[in-house]
Amino acid sequence: MANTVVISCDSTADLSPELIEKYHIQIFHLPIVKDGQALRDGLEITTSDVFEYKRQTGNLIKTSAPNIAECEEYFNTVCDAGDGLIHFDISSEMSSTYANARAAAADRPDTYIIDSRNLSTGIGLLVLRACELRDEGKSAGEIAQEIYALIPRVDTSFVLDTLEYMHKGGRCSSVAALGANLLKLKPCIEVKNGKMDVVKKYRGKLADVLTAYVADRLHHPEDIDTSRIFITHTCQDSSYFELVRQEVLQKLPFKEVLNTTAGCSVSVHCGPNTLGILFIRKSPLQ
Repeated sequence: MANTVVISCDSTADLSPELIEKYHIQIFHLPIVKDGQALRDGLEITTSDVFEYKRQTGNLIKTSAPNIAECEEYFNTVCDAGDGLIHFDISSEMSSTYANARAAAADRPDTYIIDSRNLSTGIGLLVLRACELRDEGKSAGEIAQEIYALIPRVDTSFVLDTLEYMHKGGRCSSVAALGANLLKLKPCIEVKNGKMDVVKKYRGKLADVLTAYVADRLHHPEDIDTSRIFITHTCQDSSYFELVRQEVLQKLPFKEVLNTTAGCSVSVHCGPNTLGILFIRKSPLQ
């Protein structure tokens, strides 16, 4: 009998349509607010729409968390009562999505709402591993147990080409944004303990910065699981992805190098030409 455990995540996981289809993943498309109207991330609004709106108006589109009723409605559509469900959400430190989803699923049997403590394909790495465990025949409880142990080992970081979006979204001060602009700094942001923090500031052309960034992130190869790595970005110029892909493979023989575009929830805050490499370490992040 086929394993009926449903694997689900919110749209901040930034998984490509190909991966969603291949692994049979259910997606909860979070609301993105444009001119007062809530649109579903990835369905009714895309990353390119976010950047075009900013170009035309000078303003940012906003993110929003689904309420408990919306979460309940979603869970009712993705699985029948009694089916096991593993659902992943963006870090509870960054959004109330997890809290609302957990409240909505409180009375559902064999249901695990997982606080990924992450964002973007840092969540995606966990989701794909859960799918593999499902396909191995693991129960929902067994999958959740393994995933909880994996969460502290996810290495998520990305380089911003501009701080304008962070500034306009209230996530950095005017002074910091102006200083970075004048000095042509490109900050590297890391996710740790469920929060984002600037860990390094690069200076120079984006291509040179990305080369240095890859070298820094893959500095301790003995501690890196080479099964899979995501290169997730908001770059319109594909040469940046190809540059990073080559740099990654020169450093380590990853079995899978996956290319995905960051969705609206991430792009609203990070802006164009953001790029990150996301992978799993063999030991928890320090």
